[in-house]
Amino acid sequence: IGPLDKDLLEQAKVRHDQLTKPLGSLGVLEDMGSRLAAIYGTVKPKVTGKGVVVFAADHGVTESGVSAYPKAVTEQMVLNFLRGGAAISVLSKTNNVDMMVVDVGVDADFPEHPNLLKRKVARGTKNMLEQPAMTHEEVQQALGVDIEVANLMIDKGINLLAAGDMGIGNTTAATAIISVMTDTSVRELTGRGTGVDDAGLQRKIDVIEKAIALHQVKKEEVLELLRCVGGLEIAAMTGFYLASAARCVAIVLDGFISHAAALVATSLNSNVKDYLFASHTSHNPIHRKRLELLEVEPIFNFSLRLGEGTGAVLAMPVIESVANILSDMATFAEAGVSEAS
Repeated sequence: IGPLDKDLLEQAKVRHDQLTKPLGSLGVLEDMGSRLAAIYGTVKPKVTGKGVVVFAADHGVTESGVSAYPKAVTEQMVLNFLRGGAAISVLSKTNNVDMMVVDVGVDADFPEHPNLLKRKVARGTKNMLEQPAMTHEEVQQALGVDIEVANLMIDKGINLLAAGDMGIGNTTAATAIISVMTDTSVRELTGRGTGVDDAGLQRKIDVIEKAIALHQVKKEEVLELLRCVGGLEIAAMTGFYLASAARCVAIVLDGFISHAAALVATSLNSNVKDYLFASHTSHNPIHRKRLELLEVEPIFNFSLRLGEGTGAVLAMPVIESVANILSDMATFAEAGVSEAS
């Protein structure tokens, strides 16, 4: 995964300045467009297809009472995705986004479905409060599965990709990863996830703090951190981001879980940052801190906290519009419009 072509970044900026508009009048959209040009290797970038992959897996840490919902909801929501009844299903259909669901670790067996890819590594992780969540082999297998998935989507002509998530208990895993990697206290970082009450929130904080203390993994040991306190879908999303960047595809981040995977991916290769576009943020200052570490600016703030890839899919039309401005908008010379003196 190499850095973006600086010459193309400059060429795209020059083209922006030649388009029929006052200089810099499209603000940050111009910076986004220049980055798309460098990712796609042309000053006239085009989004040839949009796709979102929802990675699903169960978490053993749910045994410790960290979620308001039972583990069975992971299986039930996967079926809801496939029936078209979930938010990500509706938004994908509305915005002409190709949606695929990947079972990388759900503790259930699913019927065949054209939008489901069965790549189960294990039937969920182990309880991180008692032992490492995954084995070394499971981490490697999850990373490899989703290199395959990224290539599958890209080979269909999709060049704007996002990863969504489904897994009861995965905010606990993501919080543990982000806490270690950002040197942020667990209490400051931990949210209510699916809506736990005050007692549940305190229990969740205690579980994460004890798990981090148990495994004693340093932030530089990112794959070991992922193995001890992560999730199969988070490992899968990490591989997905790495593979997408390697294929020169633009990547749209969703929310909390995607940020954990992106932090791991960028720690493994810092050039991945160049390929990331942040869909949204919230009023939470910790959210802003994560985006600063990833060196990306959010496109909007709708106070989202759903996951599934919903924020990323909502941002895709904006990113596609940015590409079309560079590729389809007329220059002053082409339009016969006088430039500013």
